[in-house]
Amino acid sequence: MVLDEIVITKAIIERFLEKLLQATDVDVAIVGGGPSGLVAAYYLASAGKKVALFERKLSLGGGMWGGGMMFNEIVIQDEAREILDVFDVRYREYQKGYYTADAVLAVTSICSQAARAGAVIFNCVSVEDVMIREGRVAGLVINWSPVEMAGLHVDPLTIAAGSIIDTTGHATEVLKVIERKADMQLATPSGKLVGERSMWAEKAERLTMDNTRQICPGVYVAGMSANAAFGGPRMGPIFGGMLLSGRKVAELILASS
Repeated sequence: MVLDEIVITKAIIERFLEKLLQATDVDVAIVGGGPSGLVAAYYLASAGKKVALFERKLSLGGGMWGGGMMFNEIVIQDEAREILDVFDVRYREYQKGYYTADAVLAVTSICSQAARAGAVIFNCVSVEDVMIREGRVAGLVINWSPVEMAGLHVDPLTIAAGSIIDTTGHATEVLKVIERKADMQLATPSGKLVGERSMWAEKAERLTMDNTRQICPGVYVAGMSANAAFGGPRMGPIFGGMLLSGRKVAELILASS
């Protein structure tokens, strides 16, 4: 067989455009490919929802890749072990209540299972705006991350979504756009983003779950975005709350549909 570079090029373009066209109207759009976003994508897609996930970086996994200070081991607590079991991620007990897992294995396993469940994942895509109709966030405005990084004036494209999940972590990127550009109150005491507080793992892990909820019509918040939105502390390299938050936000959306 003689390989033809033009056939290779056409294959990539046509197959990618098929995915992108299918993703122009989805049940759930997830912004951020960290642990909570990937877990949510898995559970939603497994339940038959049409899911697209947009990650601005080239790689997925968020902060999980690097563990703590690039020591690529993560810590989870008892409550989250069942999530790792779902994704067949091995872990070992460190001491009572604390378990460790290889960060690379965790990321790749969760990402693979989300994609196999049917979630369509787009990397190198940033969300620069939202679409609002009748007081509800009804879609995302997307562009290539390299376009954003280069400061080029290139107009974006739009994705319609029944529900949107902000799992962009500390940055709360979708919520910042809504706060800046939309006449819409967030479900925080002030109606605005509160911002994250200093590290406190015990409190942060609990509040990650408490703060995982719908934050304005059409938009849910999960993972570290939830704590940053509602003023909770950061938790550092323990990831149980992130995993459980991803499952919880999927359950909330499924229960509302």
